[in-house]
Amino acid sequence: MTGFSFRLVTASLFAAFPALMPAAASAQQAGQPVPGQIGFQPSVTPIMDSVIAFHDNLLMWVITAIVLVVLVLLIVVIVRFNQNANPTPSKVTHNTLVEVVWTVFPVLVLFVIAIPSFGVLADQETVPDGERTYLGAQIFGGEVVVPEPTLTIKATGYQWYWGYEYMDDEFDYVSIMLNEEQRAANKPDQPRLLAVDNELVVPVNTTVRVLVTAADVLHAFAVPSFGIKVDAVTSRNNETWFNARETGIYYGQCSELCGKDHAFMPIAVRVVEQDQYDAWLAAASEGDLAGANATLLASIE
Repeated sequence: MTGFSFRLVTASLFAAFPALMPAAASAQQAGQPVPGQIGFQPSVTPIMDSVIAFHDNLLMWVITAIVLVVLVLLIVVIVRFNQNANPTPSKVTHNTLVEVVWTVFPVLVLFVIAIPSFGVLADQETVPDGERTYLGAQIFGGEVVVPEPTLTIKATGYQWYWGYEYMDDEFDYVSIMLNEEQRAANKPDQPRLLAVDNELVVPVNTTVRVLVTAADVLHAFAVPSFGIKVDAVTSRNNETWFNARETGIYYGQCSELCGKDHAFMPIAVRVVEQDQYDAWLAAASEGDLAGANATLLASIE
């Protein structure tokens, strides 16, 4: 086997290997990435349930089948059409059947992938009304009916931090990433480049409507464990929602290139029990955000 043929086989094997691996890392932590992770962050919302089901139950199988087909074709080409096995090269310039197959088959594969993916996308962009069964969940097993929103928050992207406005309670604040010195002094248990001074605080098992906009350039509001990612555009309100079923702190980042500090614009959402949220909200809406945060952390610990 020539050196070129060996490199082809090796590249094919490396391409097939990730598709044959489990879709989840051996060690994962809800709310943030961990070293060595190859799968999604664990889901805590109906939207992310749909995303993971779509990925694991359909997309991985399709991708694995494609990789195996390509690998087999490469091996056939290497063995059947190398110089030793085929000293006189073929002069065939085209084959109508082959051209039809390699055009129609990929189109069919894309249809198989696209149709259920539209349901998953619709789940994220359709705010619950307490009656609708979510299409992504319906396709991939299970009836999921989410209660209508009881909390509306406006997330505004700035260069380079986030502002949060609780629309129903008429108060707002900003959330800025802690530098390494601040993080080590105040929140050493939180991850580097993701810890912020003021988290977005919401109650557990509550449907939260999120209005997303920007004050300057394009940004994007994304929290992987929630399965949401929405562009923040100036002079426009985009809309998404989530309903987190587990307490904890969940991290995301701006996902639209927005300038030199794009990489330092994290999102931190703290999901707490309803009574903890009520106490925090009462203090924060009175103007004592620092005191409210301190009291909340003490009650959690």
